[in-house]
Amino acid sequence: MTPKIILGMGCFWCTEAIYQQLKGITKVTSGYAGGQKVNPTYEQVCTGETGHAEVSQIEFNPEEISLENILYVFWRMHDPTTQNRQGADIGPQYRSIILYSDEQQKVIIEKSITEAQALYNDPIVTEIKPLEAFYPAETYHQNYYKNNPAYPYCRYVIDPKIEKLKKIKKQTL
Repeated sequence: MTPKIILGMGCFWCTEAIYQQLKGITKVTSGYAGGQKVNPTYEQVCTGETGHAEVSQIEFNPEEISLENILYVFWRMHDPTTQNRQGADIGPQYRSIILYSDEQQKVIIEKSITEAQALYNDPIVTEIKPLEAFYPAETYHQNYYKNNPAYPYCRYVIDPKIEKLKKIKKQTL
């Protein structure tokens, strides 16, 4: 079975685009998790009333990339100290969140958050909780950056994140 971790760090288009750049990531699926509504739609999640966050399900080969390295990127590619927002994306659907599938992942996450706190002056507010359900987003949200590289959001929000990721990869991954 391929290991998976669910990460939310603002808009799922960003999260998906970042993790698709990493060696050892076998699949990234944009979707919704962390809330109460069963099978939510994008429009419902955007209201902020479903409890769900925009997230990406990251499937990875642990022989090529560790969960520790996946989390290393997570803590550096968004601001985990802001509540319910990333940049201009505001609302609970854009919160920083990690949903784990077992106790081993939880231990690794807890260790990583302790280490990541040294990067920030403000406290990390990332929600850490067990995964109850993951709902894939609509088809048009999948591979968004790859399919729409000229879209203004991709050019002005995602492109700079990809450039930042390239610098992180050169330094450590």
